[in-house]
Amino acid sequence: MIPAAFDYVRATSLDDALARLAADDGAKVIAGGQSILPLMKLRLARPETLVDIGRLTELQGVRRLPDGRVAVGALTTYAAMIADPILGHYGLLRDALPNIGDTQVRNRGTIGGAIAHADPASDMPAILLALDAEVVARSATAERTIPITSFFEGAFDSALRPGEIITEIRLPGGRDDVGSAYSAIEQPASGYSIAGVAAVIGARSGDRWGLCAVGVTGVGEHPYRATAVEQAIRGGASVADAATHATDGITVASDIHADREYRTHVAAVQVRRALEAAAARLG
Repeated sequence: MIPAAFDYVRATSLDDALARLAADDGAKVIAGGQSILPLMKLRLARPETLVDIGRLTELQGVRRLPDGRVAVGALTTYAAMIADPILGHYGLLRDALPNIGDTQVRNRGTIGGAIAHADPASDMPAILLALDAEVVARSATAERTIPITSFFEGAFDSALRPGEIITEIRLPGGRDDVGSAYSAIEQPASGYSIAGVAAVIGARSGDRWGLCAVGVTGVGEHPYRATAVEQAIRGGASVADAATHATDGITVASDIHADREYRTHVAAVQVRRALEAAAARLG
C-alpha cells in the first residue's frame, strides 16, 4: 500500500518541533515510525505533514534524578533500554523488553512512541502503570506532568493534547524490598498481548504486602490498573484468590484471537504468574 501524499520536515530541536506542531493543525510527529507508518500505508492515518523528531538527542537516554527517580527520554529505544545498567534493577523491564517485537522494532521503536500510540495491547503501558510512572509532555507554551494512571483514555486515545510531545517518562527509584515481573500470552503472528500483566509487589510485614501494583494490557479497551487485585493482596488474600479479580469492572475484549471467556481466564492466569514471579525475586 502507498500512503496518501504528505509533507515531511525534520525538526532540528524540540523547540523547533513544537513550533511546527503549533503552526500546523494537520501535522503529526514521527519518531521510530513503527506505528504511524503502517497506519499511513493502510490509509487509516492521513497526516498532512510529518514532523520527524527521531534524531533529537535531547530526548534520548536514561538518567537518575536528584530525588532517586529515573527519567527515560521519550526517544530512548527499547534496545537502548535493554543495554542501560540503570534500568537493570527493574525486573519487569528485564522480562518484557527483549520480547517486544523483533530486532528492527527494538532498535527503532521508542518508549515515548509506544505510549503516545496507546495501543490497547502494547506491553509498555502495562509496565508503566505497574510502576506508577509519570509522563512529561511539552507544548510550545507549557509543560505538564501526567500520572500514567490517567494517561490512557481509550483504544489509541490518550490524555495528550494537540501540539504536545512526550519528552520523558519518570519511574520510581528501585527498592530492595520490592520485586517486579512481567508475564504475557501473545498472539503468535503479531507479538501483541492477548493478556499481558506487569506486577510490582513488596514492603511485606508479616503476612501482608504493603505495596502491590498490577498493570494489565490486551484485555480491555485500554491498558488498566487491576485495582481489585491490588486491594485483595494488600488485604491479605492469597495470590491465587486475588488473581480471580483480574478483570473486575472491565469490559473484556473479544476478537478473532481470543473470545471473552478465554481472555478473562488467561488474564487471571497471567496476574497470578506475574505476582508469583515478582514475589520470588524478593528471595
